[in-house]
Amino acid sequence: MATYLTRTVSDATSNRLATFSFWVKRSNLTDQDGQGSNYLFCVAGPGGFSDSDWLGLQFRGVDTLRLTSWYGGINVTTNKVFRDPASWYHIVVRIDTTAGAAANRVRMYINGTEQTSFGNSSYPSQDYDFNCLGDSGAKHYVGCAVSGSIGSPSPYDYTNGYIADFNFTSGQSYPASSFAETDSTTGEWKPKSDLSALTYGDNGFRLKFENAGSLGADSSGQGHNLTVSGAGTNAQTTDTPSNNFAVFNPLIAYLNAGSNSTRPTFSEGNLKTVTTNSGKLGGSSTLLMTKGKWYAEFKFVESNNAGSTIESVIGVTDSPQRLAAQFGKPGERANDVAYAQTGNKLIGDSATSFGATYTDGDIIGVAVDLDNNAIYFSKNGVFQNSGVPTSGSTKTGAIALTDPASTVEGGYYFAVGEASSETSTHQANFGNPPFTISSGNTDSAGLGNFEYAVPSGYYALCTKNLNTVG
Repeated sequence: MATYLTRTVSDATSNRLATFSFWVKRSNLTDQDGQGSNYLFCVAGPGGFSDSDWLGLQFRGVDTLRLTSWYGGINVTTNKVFRDPASWYHIVVRIDTTAGAAANRVRMYINGTEQTSFGNSSYPSQDYDFNCLGDSGAKHYVGCAVSGSIGSPSPYDYTNGYIADFNFTSGQSYPASSFAETDSTTGEWKPKSDLSALTYGDNGFRLKFENAGSLGADSSGQGHNLTVSGAGTNAQTTDTPSNNFAVFNPLIAYLNAGSNSTRPTFSEGNLKTVTTNSGKLGGSSTLLMTKGKWYAEFKFVESNNAGSTIESVIGVTDSPQRLAAQFGKPGERANDVAYAQTGNKLIGDSATSFGATYTDGDIIGVAVDLDNNAIYFSKNGVFQNSGVPTSGSTKTGAIALTDPASTVEGGYYFAVGEASSETSTHQANFGNPPFTISSGNTDSAGLGNFEYAVPSGYYALCTKNLNTVG
């Protein structure tokens, strides 16, 4: 993902006190996407990247979190690793070089908990001035690292994932509790909506990413807007720390024992998967459905093979782990159900006639009713087999599902894959689309953004809905 934001500091301010606070949801991990690290932010002094202060925070190749500076004496690396692509992490970095104790000059918090176990722990000297933080002409980058000169920087090692609510305070060092709090009902660590008590300082900013046309707009009141580079059409998402949407789980798909050529590749925030060489399981949702009614859309983007061969399969599985480990495809296990591009339904690896064929560019809707143990499939908004997802216990046109209590994991995951030795590409829309939506439809809770109308009583697969109906 090559989207990043930049700002050049114009007013000199404190170089000893600062706070970085933001949320990140990882996509591919560093050993999966071929990068040595994923940088979350970096700042460079006005003299350039090689002869002045440079400070950056990164996920290392072993998925630890490291803050380093070239001249400030910082190398703080956590022992803890961060390998969850399904959740949001709240990260806070506090800098206060005026502190007497060395360990208090750089402090790190993850989801409200201060980190105290480090593989490396080198700290700056007392009262050290980081000119990259506040000197006029310094440059701040969100979403990448940079090298080269200030005049012609070279971004690299972009953040592979989602970033939300990025805050920088200059001249102030704040704890994590200034930006987030524990939800009294769910016990989850969540963002504070009101940050008016904070002092952002002469160079501070807050990026809420609320305006798709101006993602770099500063909401701190300081007017320090950032310049956006590399943003695609769908750079803004509805996936946030306050409402976490399902994505494809890359960890599950990497369970099989085959070579890299059989493993799917993921992109677009784990919402696009490319399956090659009979890799079979192309991707499964990070969130599990155990009860209630759920809806998702999957765009079959392309294939290398047209005709009667089953290439694309879209549906649900009760155990993506077992499918991946055994090179299985959705619809292959006894409790799985899938809709194949040939128009057949696939259950227990047995194909029987069901609906229309589909091809490149078609969008397959999947409506899962676990109140009545049924599943419905649509092609470009038309439910197949004369299906009526709102027919309740009558289950008109539905395919029966095994009761979730009798499945391997007590429920179902959305899943896609392919069965031939060709290449299949799918994009998933769990309510947070990676492709352009021409119409725009929400679920029964007013959440999500879908191409076709969501059946009444069905919901997008996200944490807000799981907390209320799931």
